[in-house]
Amino acid sequence: MRTQAFGVALALAVTSLSVPSARAHPTTGHAPTDQARVWVTTPDRAELLHERPSVAFQRGASDLTTITVDPRTSYQTMDGFGASITDSSANVLYRLSPQDREQTMRKLFDPKQGIGVSFLRQPVGSSDFTAEAAHYTYDDVPAGQTDFPLKNFSIAHDQQQVLPLLRRAKQLNPTLKVMATPWSPPAWMKTGDSLIGGRLKDDPAVYDAYARYLVKFVQAYAKAGVPVDFISVQNEPQNRKPSAYPGTDMPVRQEAAVISALGPLLRKASPRTKILGYDHNWTTHPGDIESTPPGEDPETDYPYKLLQSPAAKWIAGTAYHCYSGDASAQTALHNAFPSKGIWFSECSGSHGPDDTPPQIFRGTLTWHARNLMLGTTRNWAKSVVNWNIALDSTGGPHLGGCDTCTGLVTLQPDGSVTTDAEYYTIGHLSKFVKAGAVRIGSTSYGTTGWNGQLMSAAFRNPDGTTALVVHNENDDPRSFAVAVGDRSFEYELPGGSIATFTWGRVSADVTQPVSLEGATATASVNGAEAGMAIDADGSTVWTSKEAQAPGQSLQVDLGSPRFFRQLALDSGGQLGDFAASWNVAVSNDGTHWTKPTTGNSTGQLTTVNLHPALARYIRVTSTATSDHWWSLADLRLYR
Repeated sequence: MRTQAFGVALALAVTSLSVPSARAHPTTGHAPTDQARVWVTTPDRAELLHERPSVAFQRGASDLTTITVDPRTSYQTMDGFGASITDSSANVLYRLSPQDREQTMRKLFDPKQGIGVSFLRQPVGSSDFTAEAAHYTYDDVPAGQTDFPLKNFSIAHDQQQVLPLLRRAKQLNPTLKVMATPWSPPAWMKTGDSLIGGRLKDDPAVYDAYARYLVKFVQAYAKAGVPVDFISVQNEPQNRKPSAYPGTDMPVRQEAAVISALGPLLRKASPRTKILGYDHNWTTHPGDIESTPPGEDPETDYPYKLLQSPAAKWIAGTAYHCYSGDASAQTALHNAFPSKGIWFSECSGSHGPDDTPPQIFRGTLTWHARNLMLGTTRNWAKSVVNWNIALDSTGGPHLGGCDTCTGLVTLQPDGSVTTDAEYYTIGHLSKFVKAGAVRIGSTSYGTTGWNGQLMSAAFRNPDGTTALVVHNENDDPRSFAVAVGDRSFEYELPGGSIATFTWGRVSADVTQPVSLEGATATASVNGAEAGMAIDADGSTVWTSKEAQAPGQSLQVDLGSPRFFRQLALDSGGQLGDFAASWNVAVSNDGTHWTKPTTGNSTGQLTTVNLHPALARYIRVTSTATSDHWWSLADLRLYR
């Protein structure tokens, strides 16, 4: 964990430890046909995962900004959502009475009585969040000594508090997945003979010993009742100057060497355990670039180099943190290596200039909603993981490192346990998006940076139910519609709030989308931005940048003839910026056009039914005059 703030007021929020019971309507069951259930959290804490009355799907479209859920387009499979039971978190939870500890664990891990945390990232040895007087690994020996046979290896430390909590978490949520990450190898394996800083000694015997050390950890945890599903070999390998806590500078060549040694051993000892690479920020932090040793490559393309190395055959994918860059880096890597997965594995809050509890809660809730809940999942992340699951009111205990981090829950001086904003941002996912869920298509108009629009992500659970998460970035209430095929409902969300909608089967006519990959667009006005209308990204919008006038047009070249029978003109969140009347023509050569289909629009989303066509070109022409600009966030084709 890095101590630098990332530009938002992220920190401790104090709220009561409560979440609505699901006894009356089990979330694992199907909602009544054509009814959506709704849970809302508002930044003023007036509603905290509060279930509101259900809303009914109706036949037909809405004139409002419409989030279109597309169950026929699938993306990544989800592994889970959660945090870490660090040594410090375990210490905090064990300060509670057995009854209060059990209640807190249920609020965290029970899918019905709590939020059903489904993913934990566990330190392998000490991190900055250590309640001990000194940092440790599982094979520490006196300075100057070594233990290549690993005779001194022991997880006895974790048997006291960490492992009992992990076993209870798995009892409460049997689908829980566990990732393991070391902050440092044992000091005797490192230059400088210290857990803080330094590198692995550049020796094949050390790489082999470290690989065997990690395998022994996986085996010991499995024997203790906590199988490890994922492992990375180094937390933040480019963080060369950790602040008085364990850390290791591990350049690509060393990480690749360790993974090459670890892969065959792990496949034999624990085939279920997948290796994740990198485990660091979306982009290389400026401080990490500055700390690069003279003459060495700062490796700002670290995950690319790792996945291009011979070690890649052992790597399931890449893990990311939030402290530099943004989540679009995940999609860039996915596009380069589509067969490798993406996991998001760490983020924590930092105090901003206004550290009053209401503003801390609001800032944390809205930043995490944009960047983690929706930013990471819309950019291929299979997990969303915060840092500590529990801390005390001082943000500790910790030994070096972060002094502004926050947990999902906080132990207060009076002995009460309160919930932070992260409890709700994780909960809006973990309670409703089950392990094995697949992200499906949904239009989203907001950005991770903030543009005041609506963001969304949709998931299809293994039982066939759908969960849609929506965040209103605007400070004012926003009215919108949710559409599935030819059914939709309208809703209003308070400013800054988060909602999760769930439903079972919806009796709707859902058409098959036609890919626009490789298509290009031109426009008679503002042609430079025409491609924004066909990039499948509702947050990028082509606009005429002048008042609507007859003859303004946007033309799409599909690159080759494709079959389609329906066109969606989506003006997104630009209220009123739709073409009041229009015509649509198609062509195979861009010269000879069919007789146009004409029509009128009354709202943000217009579906145009066409004669079934096999065509390469589509031209949409405005035939109206209006003071409004003409905007298209998305043009979509269906067959």
